[in-house]
Amino acid sequence: MSARPYILGLTGSIGMGKSAVAAMFQGLGVPVFDADAAVHRLQGPSGALLPAIEAEFPGTTGPAGVDRAKLGAAVFGDPAALARLEGIVHPAVGAERGAFLAAHGDAPLVVFDIPLLFEKGGWRGVDAVLVVSAPPKVQRARVLARPGMTPEKFDSILALQAPDAEKRARADYVIDTGTSFAETRHAVQRLVHALRASSPAGE
Repeated sequence: MSARPYILGLTGSIGMGKSAVAAMFQGLGVPVFDADAAVHRLQGPSGALLPAIEAEFPGTTGPAGVDRAKLGAAVFGDPAALARLEGIVHPAVGAERGAFLAAHGDAPLVVFDIPLLFEKGGWRGVDAVLVVSAPPKVQRARVLARPGMTPEKFDSILALQAPDAEKRARADYVIDTGTSFAETRHAVQRLVHALRASSPAGE
């Protein structure tokens, strides 16, 4: 039986630099599965999930795909509705993740970039978890610089995510993105070299 890649789960709260770190892994030749990108693709124009979402939540899709504002309004504050939506989306994303893993089966290391890795149980499907973290003041400044972001919206997003301290406590690896870009990149490089060397598929 051939060895499969070592699977590193990448996660971090909003504004912690997760996308930048994911790009660093890709720059080093590490295949990265982007869960958010998969969701956008499945819910975008001609996306595979549009018929099921429209059937469950009429009027929330159109030629451009899911109308995120309408779908958000349909499930906001309604745990049962959110559970129905997740029942449509999560299996499809899981299938895409499986196909990604099969396509990169000969790689020593792959990364699963999953924002709610701890919150939704995705940590059970990886070999180790990397959390990217930055000081709260740095995080807040980054997020509030985004177009359309408000302190209230930022607080509501944080409320849906596990606290950064909890994520760091549960992580196998933590990379501080509150330092310089070069320092963060060097930390990623060191981790990639170490994991590739220890991977069962690395031989």
